[in-house]
Amino acid sequence: MNNIIEALKHCFLFRNFSDEEIYQALTNIDYKIKSYAKDEVIAIEDDRCVNLGVVIEGSIEIQKIFASGKTLTITRLGKGQIFGEVIIFSDTNQYPATIASCESSKVMFISKEEILKFCSLNIRFLNNFIGSLSDKILLLNKKLKSLSYHTIRQKVASYLLEEYGTQNKSFITLTLSKKQLAEQLGIPRPSLSRELINLRDEGIIDFDRNIVKIIDVNVLEECLYE
Repeated sequence: MNNIIEALKHCFLFRNFSDEEIYQALTNIDYKIKSYAKDEVIAIEDDRCVNLGVVIEGSIEIQKIFASGKTLTITRLGKGQIFGEVIIFSDTNQYPATIASCESSKVMFISKEEILKFCSLNIRFLNNFIGSLSDKILLLNKKLKSLSYHTIRQKVASYLLEEYGTQNKSFITLTLSKKQLAEQLGIPRPSLSRELINLRDEGIIDFDRNIVKIIDVNVLEECLYE
């Protein structure tokens, strides 16, 4: 039980809940815990989604698998992160991608009915749940915005400017690896590295590992309109 409570303390749905309140919540929610081995599939694209999932241990990946066999990692989720919260309330409640375990993992599953029940019992949980849905919508908007840019430079510049605005400082910390960032932007990893080097050589940015310094934000903004 302690490891479940510890994981849920990292979960947005239980934000501002004490350990005791999380424990009490668990006594009011009917849930299941499932264990997965490394590379084991949790759900296949087009499978029916009837539960919200919370990663309790390990990490999982949301993947798009093409007919050619090529796999594109959309995102990786770690302890306390959730998936399926949007899909279970959709009329088309099917997974749009495949979900697989990156390592030995444990996932908590909570049904749609149990989510609705607990939302009616706890207003903070309801607020957190709605906030989570709102964040997903904003993230989708960001991805759509990225897709609207045609060049690699525009995509990279847009991402750096968003992080600059969010972190509100010239030295920004990249929370994604280059592989993850390239996949999120929909560009090859070598192209991402090459464009970062080009921006550095032109004196627009500088970087060291996962720290990027925005030297000239005005020129970086102009990259969006090239």
